Amino acid sequence: MKAVLVTICAVVLMASCARRGDNGLTELAAVEVREYEGEHLGSLLDFRENSIKGPQQVDIADYRLEVAGLVAEPRNYTYDQVLGFPLHSKVVTIHCVEGWSVKILWEGVLVGDLLDAAGLAPGANTVIFHGYDGYTTSLPLDYVLEHDIMMAHKMNGVVLPPERGFPFQLVAEAKLGYKWAKWITKIEVSDDPSYKGFWESRGYDNDAGVRGR
Repeated sequence: MKAVLVTICAVVLMASCARRGDNGLTELAAVEVREYEGEHLGSLLDFRENSIKGPQQVDIADYRLEVAGLVAEPRNYTYDQVLGFPLHSKVVTIHCVEGWSVKILWEGVLVGDLLDAAGLAPGANTVIFHGYDGYTTSLPLDYVLEHDIMMAHKMNGVVLPPERGFPFQLVAEAKLGYKWAKWITKIEVSDDPSYKGFWESRGYDNDAGVRGR
């Protein structure tokens, strides 16, 4: 895989503030990276809320990521087990069909690594992503593997807040924002390239390629 784990050098959006945790230790609030390798980044605050059921609150103690469908060995992972896969970082801009965009430093695991661990079965050509809120969308398997598509747990150095898709958001680079599934609970491998997710079944382009941006 060509994506690599990188060291983050950054300026900070805000000064951190301290609070006393249950264990008696002083905990510092997270701070957001706003510059990376001389490149200005957008902010977590630049996003608009447009999910189908509003921000979801996922209980991480009960969370499981299912990898199923046309795989040799279906898997179920806890949050920590997912983060046991190699972590990668990449600056990618999300473009929303509504006309806004935000450039963010994303960190997470490659979907391809999760699929490799489960083993792809013959006929697999499509990957369907399921969200905690019932949202679905799909991408071609070749696209997912060739572009090292990431499932992110951090943005700009900060663990995803619930509004941004905690525990995991898809980073579907070069695709419009409705392909960027949030609160991912299941990765389903399919042999149906015509599968249409929530918005696609309502008339949105199934390819969703970013053009002229």
